[in-house]
Amino acid sequence: MVASFRSYVWDPQLIVSQILTMQSIFYVCYGFWLVMVDFIVDAPRSLDQIFKYECLEFGSSRGRLIVGVYVLNSLTGALGLWFLVQRSKQCTDYAFTVHFLHLLACWLYNRQFPNTVSWWLVNIVCIAMMTVLGEFLCMRTELRAIPVSAALKADL
Repeated sequence: MVASFRSYVWDPQLIVSQILTMQSIFYVCYGFWLVMVDFIVDAPRSLDQIFKYECLEFGSSRGRLIVGVYVLNSLTGALGLWFLVQRSKQCTDYAFTVHFLHLLACWLYNRQFPNTVSWWLVNIVCIAMMTVLGEFLCMRTELRAIPVSAALKADL
């Protein structure tokens, strides 16, 4: 039997390593975008920007900037899905897992469950954006034509 690309074999080591890599991509890129924006607007940097619920708000210009960075990070996360996961069927799972683990990290950091509507709204929209763009990019790659060499054709 010929082995196919990414057959459906249960490989927990691959799944865990992909989850950890996607989580790392999420936080490294989020931190990078935050530092860039903070540098441009000359704002102080802190972990509160990443983990504090109240920082994701629409009422202040600073909060809107952080929301914009969060949205930009979901687009970067979609690129991570495209390069790392490479399967459109798994994009939803990985996008949700990344944001679920972020929810747990925020819960530990704040010592309370998130209670702001803006935090939930931003996260739900970003999960959807990351999933849709990741699926789009992965589908484009999956549906790419497979080149067939002329030497392999049989004369009929």
